[in-house]
Amino acid sequence: MSDLLALVEARLLTALGEPDGRAAVTFLGTDRIEVLRFTTEDEDQGGAVVRYATLGMSAQPMADPTAVLADPVRGPRAELLLSVRAGRADTDKVLRPLAVLAASPQVEGVVVAPGASLDTGEPLWPGAAFTSVLVGEGGGLVEDLETDAPMDPVRFLPLLPMTPNEAAWKRVQGAAALQERWLRHGTDLRDPLRQGVPLG
Repeated sequence: MSDLLALVEARLLTALGEPDGRAAVTFLGTDRIEVLRFTTEDEDQGGAVVRYATLGMSAQPMADPTAVLADPVRGPRAELLLSVRAGRADTDKVLRPLAVLAASPQVEGVVVAPGASLDTGEPLWPGAAFTSVLVGEGGGLVEDLETDAPMDPVRFLPLLPMTPNEAAWKRVQGAAALQERWLRHGTDLRDPLRQGVPLG
């Protein structure tokens, strides 16, 4: 599967440029997960944006936890992307929580898909107001990577940090309602210091 991961890395580099940092995390009984860091200038808003991308999650397809036997080839494949504004917080500490989320399909049988919530159980980085993320739709920042049949394409799914209140509200109201509220309030989801959106 190293050939697939080489293609995944090439797609990331094509879309985001050369990484300026990378770290590897291995959990017992799982494949190695790498997290690559890219720093880019955001011409629309001004200032640098740091993007963290997992590499290794897509080596195995995600299996339905209720399935008796996991298909070793078929099934959704994905990598995770997180974008934050540079220099406002010690966001490099997000590497391990990101790797934990990327390993969750192998460890817990979780299928990560748009609209899902993923909980890290701890702040994403020191002082962060966020302990979970909302999985966004792929195909925007990094295009899906088509693979040879019968393998599914690899999707690059953005993660949107949520405060505990936002996560609780999303469980009741749904992902679309939370995203609409963020949009209505002009929420900068890349701001690592942002407060929760008003939910009243």
